[in-house]
Formats: sequence, structure tokens, C-alpha cells
Amino acid sequence: MTSVSVMLVLVVFLALAFDYINGFHDTANAIATSVSTRALSPKRAVMMAAVLNLLGALYSTGVAQTIAKDIVSPKFVTQEVVIAALLSATAWNLITWYFGIPSSSSHALIGGMAGAAVAKSGFAILHWQGIGKILAALIFSPIIGMALGFIIMKLLALIFGGFSPSRLNQGFKKMQIISAGLLAFNHGSNDAQKSMGIITMALIAAGLQSQTDLNPHFWVKLSCALAMAAGTAAGGWKIIRTMGGKIFKLEPINGFAADLTSSIVIWTATAMPGLHLPVSTTHVVSGSIMGVGSAKRVSAVRWGVAQQMLMAWLVTIPTTSVFAATLYLALSRLL
Repeated sequence: MTSVSVMLVLVVFLALAFDYINGFHDTANAIATSVSTRALSPKRAVMMAAVLNLLGALYSTGVAQTIAKDIVSPKFVTQEVVIAALLSATAWNLITWYFGIPSSSSHALIGGMAGAAVAKSGFAILHWQGIGKILAALIFSPIIGMALGFIIMKLLALIFGGFSPSRLNQGFKKMQIISAGLLAFNHGSNDAQKSMGIITMALIAAGLQSQTDLNPHFWVKLSCALAMAAGTAAGGWKIIRTMGGKIFKLEPINGFAADLTSSIVIWTATAMPGLHLPVSTTHVVSGSIMGVGSAKRVSAVRWGVAQQMLMAWLVTIPTTSVFAATLYLALSRLL
């Protein structure tokens, strides 16, 4: 096996490992509200999320193509750049998972790609317009989630305000199963595509795919979908506790509103013609929960926890960029 083949196999392995870790790291996003309100048992919720993550990951490839072309041009990418980016993003995911911090896998991967690419060829290699578009989506999507969550929760309170709490809880526990499933599908349709885009870049770098063909091969789509589904099935219980209860004490109606809001925002970014943008499911869900909580009363949201999460979000891209750049320099000397 040639060195190029060995490097490509390593890239595919690391990309699938990233997807697996992304699966259990982000399981909380789809099921935390339904588990915390006891609409679903933890085991049933995780398995439902795994199946729907798999189906969502096979849904489209628009986000994968955005990742493959809008950060760095595929013709300038080498296997060492991709390996450094994946190692950096994976390490960050594991660190934040260990401490139960809901950080963004999307931020970690984009920061890793940018840092490794800059270490190779300087800042001129970056597609600033594409990166700006991606960063705008990552920044504004949780803000939109917060505003939309506030509006949806106010509407639900207006419509169902006359119902007794027990009747509301019973009805919305059933509705939460639908909203959690919808969110799991949308999570898979956006997040799994990021690794598809990375593997596509590696195939182009190896000369096994045309630079003008950014559509992932079917085996790439299927393997990434399966890796994320397997990771989702493993669960991420530390982050589930943070998302499900530490930001705001959720009732079934709140959980339904947060899941519905998150699904709308993620689906719009993924499937809307002309967008196909990667967003952070972690950020969107967190923003939605804060918006839903604020609709009840601003003091109901534990803003101290939200502040800690915000700090983790702010340091993700700089940290993974520096780490990836360091890894690239080390790899380029060793290989």
C-alpha cells in the first residue's frame, strides 16, 4: 500500500471516529428535553435518535459540499491538513464531553481546518467569503433560535393557557416524541455531512475524485451516517444533564417548543435553496431553550450556566485552530 493510500485510510478512519464522537457528544441535543421531562425513557430516546440520525444523514449533501469548498479550496488541501484538523476537533470534543460542556463540534472542525490550512500556506489559502458565511450561520442561528423559541412558547401559552397543568403535561409528552424525532433527523441531516465534506476533500487530494465534483460518494454518505448513528446510540449523559435541566427547568410544553424551534432553524440552514450551511446543533438547541425559558420569565433561565457555555463557544475556534496548526507542523516534519 502506497503512502498516499495509507494517509487516505487514516483520514477516513479519523473522519468516521469524529462522526462517532460527534454522535454521542451531540445526542443530548435531540433527546435532552424529552428525557428530562420523562416523555421518553433514556434508552428509548437514544435508540430513536440513533435511527433518525441515520436517516437524516442520508437525506442530502448540500452542507457536505459547503464544507468541501467554502473553507479552503480542495486543490490546496493535503492529507496532513485534513488529519491535523480532525485530530484537533476530535480532541476538543472529547475534552468538552468529559467535563459535560455542550460545545460545538462544527466550530471545532471549522477551526481545525482553518488552523491546519493556515499553517500549510498562510492566511491567503482561506476562502474568506465562504468562512464569513459559515461563521455568520454559526453565530446567528442560536440568536434566531432564542427569538423564535420565545415567540413559539408565547404562542403555545396563549393557545393552551386555559388547560390544566396535568392535562398539558400528558398531551405534550406525546407531542415531544414527535418533536424530538424531528430534531434527531435534522441533526443527522446537518452534522453528519461535515465529515462527508472532509472525506470528499481527502479523496480530491488523493486524485480519486475530480476537483469539480464535490458530491460525496454513496459509500462516504453511508459510512458517515452509520458512524454518527452508532455514536448517538452510545449516548452522552453528562451533556444531557446540562442541556436537559441546568439551563432551565423544562416542562413537556417547554421541551416541545424548544425541539420544534431547533428543528425549524436547522432544517432552514440545511435544506433552504442557496444556503446549505453548517450550524451547531448544540448552539441552536441551547439558544432555543433559553428563549423558551425567557418566555416564562427571564429569571427562570440559569444565566450563569449559559455564560459558562458561551465562554466555551468563544474559545472553541481559536483553540482548535492553534492546536491543528501545531499538529500540522509536527506531521509535516514527521511524514
